[in-house]
Amino acid sequence: MNAIISASELASDLAGANPPVLLDVRWQLSMARAAGAPSFDGRAEYAAGHIPGAVFVDLDRELASAPGGGGRHPLPDIAEFGAAMRRAGVSSGRPVVVYDGGQGWAAARAWWLLRWTGHPDVRVLDGGLPHWEGPLSTDLPAPAPGDFVPAPGAAGLLDADAAAALARSGVLLDARAGERYRGEVEPIDPVGGHIPGALSAPTTDNVAADGRFLPAEELRARFKTLGAADGSEVGAYCGSGVSAAHEVLALAVAGIPAALYVGSWSEWSSDPQRPVAVGPDPQ
Repeated sequence: MNAIISASELASDLAGANPPVLLDVRWQLSMARAAGAPSFDGRAEYAAGHIPGAVFVDLDRELASAPGGGGRHPLPDIAEFGAAMRRAGVSSGRPVVVYDGGQGWAAARAWWLLRWTGHPDVRVLDGGLPHWEGPLSTDLPAPAPGDFVPAPGAAGLLDADAAAALARSGVLLDARAGERYRGEVEPIDPVGGHIPGALSAPTTDNVAADGRFLPAEELRARFKTLGAADGSEVGAYCGSGVSAAHEVLALAVAGIPAALYVGSWSEWSSDPQRPVAVGPDPQ
């Protein structure tokens, strides 16, 4: 099963006998709040217009726990996550399609969580809402409760120690912008730099100019140059486990399984005992 779906395919599926559950996860990493300006309001964007039948999912409240020692977007409480998904109508026997405003990070976070907790059929709308050609709705759907009960997998998740080990034994990809990886700037976390041994692999290189993923063969070629091929163990991290989910999704499109370090740099850099590398050299 492909991890992404085109807008035309989604329109066809919505008109079919078993239409997918639609989740709208519009969210943006914004520095506006720190500057005293209003932060991005995904719920307001959803209310102004969404794909008909889509249910809004709040990334900060339903796809993550409160910020703390585990990072800015630690894993959600699994029982609360399951309850949120059931309220949205998610069931194990019905496909799910997730979309966001186009960046793909938030949708990928929802995709990863649902897959990691056992949902068998989840896809992300390639390119997000900007590529939807159908009408938008301001109606607020009231879906019948779903039956999805999350069962977290044993694989696919890294903690700080496992991420450090993978950077030595396999391939650990840093999904942030190159200047943050190199430690030239750090607008959010305590220090700049990267996990020693990690390779710079910005998510911006996963997509074309229109925001849609590059073809699978191009993604495979990209990741092969980074060492992610031939059965190597692969993981990804970012600032707080959101854009790295997009990296894991791109790897899935390329046919390469990968694990996610959810705590990411926001957790790693909060502990002064953990080593930090700077500059373009992984070490």
